[in-house]
Amino acid sequence: MILYHSIAARSFRPLWMLEELGLPYELRMQAFPPRVHDKSYLDINPCGTVPAFFDGDMRMTESAAICQYLAERHPAARLNVALDEADYGAWLNALHFGEATLTFPQTLVLRYSRFEAPERLQPQVVEDYSRWFLSRLKTLTPRLEQHEFLCAGRFTAADVSVGYALLLAEQLGLHTSFTPAVAAYWQRLRQRPAFLRAQAAEQAAASAQGVPLRPATELPT
Repeated sequence: MILYHSIAARSFRPLWMLEELGLPYELRMQAFPPRVHDKSYLDINPCGTVPAFFDGDMRMTESAAICQYLAERHPAARLNVALDEADYGAWLNALHFGEATLTFPQTLVLRYSRFEAPERLQPQVVEDYSRWFLSRLKTLTPRLEQHEFLCAGRFTAADVSVGYALLLAEQLGLHTSFTPAVAAYWQRLRQRPAFLRAQAAEQAAASAQGVPLRPATELPT
């Protein structure tokens, strides 16, 4: 398996999954954003974004979908929730909630607080979408006050998906507004050995491949 990745970008989700599963993979680092720094990358992913993930002839570019693919292709690790389990629907919902509901507003915060030219920065957009993210994140609080993870009584790919959104929130400074339950959950996730291995892997690969070691959130588009 081959994963194209930029430090702390959405592609961290499949990298974390690969480490949780203990699967062999090749990590190909890209300066962020790849479409700007490496035009040849458009031949790999015409969108110019990371991740790009290859498993043989199969190619995927959506981070949450890759998490689902890996979890379901390797069910022995129990990072999926099976169709006949009571929490199957909750698992799918949380898995895609992490990207579609939690990461999306943060990309607008990132763009209009850091990436645009000074005259195009939009403090009102940043404020509005920060509130949007935090209000939706709070919907997880009742669950996390009662349970260690999001569904099925165990760590799953849904926690990877939501966990990346929390990583991004920390980089944007939004973590200071986490509820106590969400903050405790984030601390549990970031202490997982596979999470730490994924962070070490991206740093080592970037250094070896001559890619800047700064996270994607610090680089202009």
